[in-house]
Amino acid sequence: MRRCAGCMESKEKKELIRIAGYEGEVSIDKTGKAKGRGVYLCPSKECFEKAQKKKAIGRNLEMELSKEQIAKLFEELKQYER
Repeated sequence: MRRCAGCMESKEKKELIRIAGYEGEVSIDKTGKAKGRGVYLCPSKECFEKAQKKKAIGRNLEMELSKEQIAKLFEELKQYER
């Protein structure tokens, strides 16, 4: 079980999208096995927006994320929306 950084609900790992942060880089982890810290999100626009508003991704990855990194990440996340 993993917890979504947006809605804070616990769900099965396979139901969530993992975002990995490693050595200053942030990316969507399609395999679930990438190096670094991970944060999970439900594949919904509402959870993406909540996580962005709360700055939950950078905080959970323990990284300072630039506006460009965040914008790029959320642009990539749009293709995972349900």
